[in-house]
Amino acid sequence: MSNAEVLGRFVWHELLTTDTAAAAAFYPKVLPWRTAPSSMPGYTIWMAGQTQIGGLMALPAEAGATPPHWLVYVGTPNVDATCSQAQGLGARIVKAPADIPNVGRFAVLTDPQGATFALFTPGAGPPPGAPPAQGGFSWHELATTDVAAALRFYGQLFGWTKGPGHDMGAMGVYQIFQHGGDQVGGIVNVQAPSTPPSWLSYVNVAEASRAVAAAKAGGGRLLHGPMEVPGGSWIAMMMDPQGGAFAVQEAPRAASQKPAAAPKPAAAAKLPAAPKPATAPATPAAVKPAPAKPAAATPAAAKPATPAATVAKVAVAAKVAKVVVAAKVAKTARKAAKKAKKAARKVRRAGRKVARKVRRAGRKTARKAARPGVRRAARKAARKTARRVRRSARGAARGVRRAARRVRRAARRRR
Repeated sequence: MSNAEVLGRFVWHELLTTDTAAAAAFYPKVLPWRTAPSSMPGYTIWMAGQTQIGGLMALPAEAGATPPHWLVYVGTPNVDATCSQAQGLGARIVKAPADIPNVGRFAVLTDPQGATFALFTPGAGPPPGAPPAQGGFSWHELATTDVAAALRFYGQLFGWTKGPGHDMGAMGVYQIFQHGGDQVGGIVNVQAPSTPPSWLSYVNVAEASRAVAAAKAGGGRLLHGPMEVPGGSWIAMMMDPQGGAFAVQEAPRAASQKPAAAPKPAAAAKLPAAPKPATAPATPAAVKPAPAKPAAATPAAAKPATPAATVAKVAVAAKVAKVVVAAKVAKTARKAAKKAKKAARKVRRAGRKVARKVRRAGRKTARKAARPGVRRAARKAARKTARRVRRSARGAARGVRRAARRVRRAARRRR
């Protein structure tokens, strides 16, 4: 494969973590991988069969609070030229271009929205073999704050083109992007303001449910799935014990069933994205086959299908549930308002009754008084007391009515 052909291809995947020994033990239990040593101290190679597909290394000490994450490498004929172009488009350089002896040249950047990715130019050497049917990376998903801007940035940088878009309602549009006419990934809005933009990679497995069970048994956490998507593929998103997010994809179980073009799992679930590293990761190991091997070359049958219909059903069910809950809340509010009105009437009636009793007592006292002046004073005191009682009753009734109005307003807001 020439350097020109590598432009825009996902050529390497690197896990930066806090416990490399634990990660090296965890992933081979979940994915059809094994580890192999490299010529660089502290760097381990991920193998799928006889194919080198990625690397494993410790997070740099200067990374600070940056959690474990996967870093994707995208091929380019000229790392330096692409870095300059990316800076002109709003990207930031995290690790300046540097050589990997006998392997190639790389750099690490963040796109204008903040997602971290790496560039790689392979050195001279034989082209890699065909990507493995199991254990290879099959799909790449970008969660970002601006889908349209991200598509423009990567399109100008790598020649990626706009594919089909799926409207996910409140979650926005899941935008598929293409490379060389093949659908290779998707771009979606981040689902929480506190979630930083990031890339998520999918790995082909024989059985998604088995990978999930193995991940749980190994201390990992299931974030979403397994779920079947239109076309027959099954997907699941998980997090390793150290906090690195990854996803798996199982090919359609019916061999004759052709899957659709692309998955859209992140739009259906809030996936904790791996934030960009505070500092540049170390240089990948000096191994040639890995960088030149594009994930985009995965056979069509390995591409996960678009779960748009599944997510649409979920959205409809959520709306129905919301309407049902709103109806129940409104009914409860109406009952509360009715009770409040009834209580207000009782308070008013009680106030009037007390006022009548006070007036009668005042008149009786006045009639018994010996002098006209005493009778007048008694009647005046009775009237004054009756007015106070009526005012208190009216005030209590107004308070009950205000409470009823607040209940009705709260019910309308919930609807």
